[in-house]
Amino acid sequence: MTPVAVKTPSTVTELSERSREIFRHVVETYLESGEPVGSRTISQHLASALSAASVRNVMSDLERMGLLVAPHTSAGRLPTEKGLRLFIDGLLELGDLSEDERISIEARLATSSRSMEDVLAQASSLLSGLSSCAGLVVAPKIDEALKHVEFIALNPGRALVILVSASGQVENRVIDLPAGTTPSALTEASNYLNARLAGRTLEEAKSAILGEIKTQKAELDALAARVVEAGLATWSGAQAGDAAAPSLIVRGQSKLLEDLDAVKDIERIRLLFDDLETKRELIELMSLARDANGVRIFIGSENKLFSLSGSSVVIAPYSGKENRIVGVIGVIGPTRINYARVIPMVDYTARVVGRLLSGEDPAQRGASTLRKTHA
Repeated sequence: MTPVAVKTPSTVTELSERSREIFRHVVETYLESGEPVGSRTISQHLASALSAASVRNVMSDLERMGLLVAPHTSAGRLPTEKGLRLFIDGLLELGDLSEDERISIEARLATSSRSMEDVLAQASSLLSGLSSCAGLVVAPKIDEALKHVEFIALNPGRALVILVSASGQVENRVIDLPAGTTPSALTEASNYLNARLAGRTLEEAKSAILGEIKTQKAELDALAARVVEAGLATWSGAQAGDAAAPSLIVRGQSKLLEDLDAVKDIERIRLLFDDLETKRELIELMSLARDANGVRIFIGSENKLFSLSGSSVVIAPYSGKENRIVGVIGVIGPTRINYARVIPMVDYTARVVGRLLSGEDPAQRGASTLRKTHA
């Protein structure tokens, strides 16, 4: 007789009290051990006295609902992605960071250089070490007022563009130069941009500069004008490859190689490394987190960026000056990461990074804004 399909509940309140308790124990045990969970194990930990056979019947019902799956006929059950989502949204009890952990996060980030790149790289390493996952930071391009621009020749046909913001942040880009570009043309282009960019953002000045060049009002020779156009195009992402797209900082990939005991796990991590290396869909990932009021959690196929590798992503937005969201910070790991610990850790680190980037005291703690959201 073919089993009748049962609709997956949208909230845990649609489960009976008994089903809810057994489901919670299965997921919590799996997250701790990473192994399929058997009915006998669950029956020994329930507050109410239930036989292993009774527990097995409930687990079979949960499997028909799409919340659990049996990897082998005689094995126990594992939560599905739908099951993990239901657990996180309705049953997960978040932990809280201890005072010592908060102080440690603040101290480790505050001792790094105050440049954005150093703060974010340190934050990524910090989260990796604390969570035993890979730390992920999506960093923005410079979009604040600029202080200095300089073109430096590297070799025939290429130059390094250095942009220094008013706050001292430095970003570098390599651009292709027009044929026949001379050192004097690079100097002329640098002087021209410095006179027009100082105290303004690149976006604010870009149209005016390009307008001057187009109407030939710019006091530049032809080569210098083309250098300026090439630099602006590269920095604003107008060229192929989107050079202005957010950059990805990943630390602790080796953490993902620990505790692998199956070929499918090794293949999953290989796919994840490929995703991280090619930096796919980063702009989409940033926009998803920017729209969230709190921590966002993506399980497996919920986020196409890491769907093939079957990994979970826990991310939160961080702010810069004027409390404006500028980037994303979080961790990537297997779907059985310790969500109760990782979620508040990501949330607090994002808030400390935001205070550092906005020039505030990292130890200035306000009320937690922790809020779980999902795709």
